[in-house]
Amino acid sequence: MPSRILGKDVYYTVYLPPNYDAGNRKYPLVYLMHGGWDGRNEDWFRYGGVDQILDRMINSGELPPFIAVTPEGRRDEDNQFYTYYMNDADGGYRWEDMFRQEFMPHVEKTYRVIEGKYARNIIGLSMGGYAAIAYALKDPELFASAAVLSGAFRTDAQTIALDQSGYDKRYGKAWGLGLRGVERLNEHYRANSVFELAKGFEPTGWGQTRFYIDCGADDVFFDGNAALHIAMRDLKIDHRFRVREGKHDWNYWRMAVPDALKFAGDTFRK
Repeated sequence: MPSRILGKDVYYTVYLPPNYDAGNRKYPLVYLMHGGWDGRNEDWFRYGGVDQILDRMINSGELPPFIAVTPEGRRDEDNQFYTYYMNDADGGYRWEDMFRQEFMPHVEKTYRVIEGKYARNIIGLSMGGYAAIAYALKDPELFASAAVLSGAFRTDAQTIALDQSGYDKRYGKAWGLGLRGVERLNEHYRANSVFELAKGFEPTGWGQTRFYIDCGADDVFFDGNAALHIAMRDLKIDHRFRVREGKHDWNYWRMAVPDALKFAGDTFRK
């Protein structure tokens, strides 16, 4: 997709359900957001086998047929700095604006998609899980549900304690390069922190966004996921929180993907 906002093409992978080409039926849509490190949009298919899982679950009736799209979240091939699917603090690279203003409209015009919140869901893993929850908390009218696998959530204390190179690679562009200690908890951080966003989230009763958090007990981000669960529980934000044995890797995510997809499918059926 050519992006005016980023000044380059944005790549993505799309899954079309069985018999998509056989008629004019419109379908619900799931956005799949990949993780950081060496993560890229094809990972959901290459390592997760999402296309095979979807084929099997749709054909068995476990899932309603839907379209799945995985946008490329890396800044470039070098991937020196993560995007975290956010806009840069200096406005130099605006991934979130691109997604909202260009990518979503492009996908939903290119493919036969049912329009509106109630046919749109987002699932993210690791860095992509951060984006899934942040986007849904920022705009309750965007998604019917948001599911996260091993979300890359760090508490304020963990963000402050992160080593400098680790901070700059992950958050430097989004919040400001070279920041140390409490300097990192600035306005850009607060505007995108899932913990801060949860405080301002107003549940809307029937039809509110549904949330699902799934994290391995031995995951490096377990503390952040548990802290978000506790925060959402105390704020009375309805959600599911699931913990199983496992670490921060595709062995865990392959096991967790079917339930996350079923959560999305159940939301569409409702």
